[in-house]
Amino acid sequence: MEKSFSESYKEAGVDVTAGYKSVELMKKYVQSTYIKGVESDLGGFGGLFAPDIKDMKQPILVSGTDGVGTKLKLAFLMNKHDTIGQDCVAMCVNDIVCCGAKPLFFLDYMSLWKNIPEMVATIVKGVTDGCKLAGCALVGGETAEMPGLYAENEYDLAGFSVGIVDKEKMINPETIEIGDVVIGLSSSGVHSNGFSLIRKIFNVNEENLKEYKEELGTTLGEALLTPTKIYVKPVLKLLEKVNIKGISHITGGGFYENMPRMLNEKVALKINKNSYEVPAIFKLIQKQGDIPERDMYNTFNMGIGMAIIVSKQDQEKALEILSQEGETACVIGEVVEGNKEIEIIN
Repeated sequence: MEKSFSESYKEAGVDVTAGYKSVELMKKYVQSTYIKGVESDLGGFGGLFAPDIKDMKQPILVSGTDGVGTKLKLAFLMNKHDTIGQDCVAMCVNDIVCCGAKPLFFLDYMSLWKNIPEMVATIVKGVTDGCKLAGCALVGGETAEMPGLYAENEYDLAGFSVGIVDKEKMINPETIEIGDVVIGLSSSGVHSNGFSLIRKIFNVNEENLKEYKEELGTTLGEALLTPTKIYVKPVLKLLEKVNIKGISHITGGGFYENMPRMLNEKVALKINKNSYEVPAIFKLIQKQGDIPERDMYNTFNMGIGMAIIVSKQDQEKALEILSQEGETACVIGEVVEGNKEIEIIN
């Protein structure tokens, strides 16, 4: 690598040696995610992973990909880059676990105006934090320096993950019946959706993100930049002991778009909005923007980051297990007759 340097390329805005330094700085973080099955190290052309399938009858690979969206704009304004990586991981692995699959590995892609090794390493540390919370390995990634495409101090971050599940253990929406209950798992805040609307509502800038909000107990920026919660380990633990019939990750589109995705065509959901306390950040967003209630539930997670359907007889056991795993969960609704509709009631 010592001879890999181009003065001409550097004059055009790309310093390949900065990339090498970034790899060295992030190496310890990446290696801290390695789990059984990792067969490669940083520097190769591909990330290698050997899944353990000896106890599976018909292993199915489940993949998910996503980015962080315009939440990145807040990270730029606050010059805070250590948590945005967890958001990226969460948006992928939380989707994968909805099938009942265990995430195995993750790869990230970062494109930026200029490779500043210390900042890149900080972003990747956030990615590794997310991987460890999900129990998966960061087996590779790509950092692309693109002068002229991004504004100064800006970047984009995306990634994808691959998980595995035995086909007979996949979540089957056809098992959902009238009378089953919906358990909601609390979110850590806004997570990573709806930020184009949020930025418009608050006209976000460096100054107002620093404003302390009494109702939030923190600054507006800190509340909004709280990383997306990762539900993988608690859900996998629940799957070991309870028959889960449906799982929905509440992302863009809120309740109305995401909850019906876990249903079969013979049932619908009735959700009681008074079954839990909506976090203060959503009340502030609604008040500040004068947003209709339906739009709030059709854009944000409203305090519920994941919804799980179990039979009524498994309700208490499920709540007990989730509590033991550190989750705040409660019954927020029930399955009724219908065709994949959702009704939110008082």
